[in-house]
Amino acid sequence: MTEPTLGHSPDAEHEPAHDPEVLHLAAQVFDLARQGDTAKLAAYIDAGVPANLTNDRGDTLLMLAAYHGHADTVTALLARGAEADRANDRGQTPLAGAVFKGEQDVIGALVEAGADPAAGAPSAIDTARLFGKHDLLTLFSAG
Repeated sequence: MTEPTLGHSPDAEHEPAHDPEVLHLAAQVFDLARQGDTAKLAAYIDAGVPANLTNDRGDTLLMLAAYHGHADTVTALLARGAEADRANDRGQTPLAGAVFKGEQDVIGALVEAGADPAAGAPSAIDTARLFGKHDLLTLFSAG
């Protein structure tokens, strides 16, 4: 008996994750997060797209919205169950991404929702220290 090959099954081309229409829809949903199209993205989530959907790098919709500075989209995703501290494949969280990009409104929305500034590697605290963002270090120690 041979060991099964990981990531391949005889019916792989028929699995939803390999369906070109599903892949196209996922790409559109990720673009909505990057663009901050809150209404359309919320409609997809409300229709059943997972709030914690990830791309091939482990970036969630929340990570993309946070990194691109869309506070309203971040708030909408959090309200629909997105995990505030879910790290991508590099260990980065949405809060650390927002700190790196200097997205004050996004940082505020994530902190208000209970995002942990110590989560991830590098964490939001590490990122704030690295870039000398003392105001954020004060905010994080008060939270």
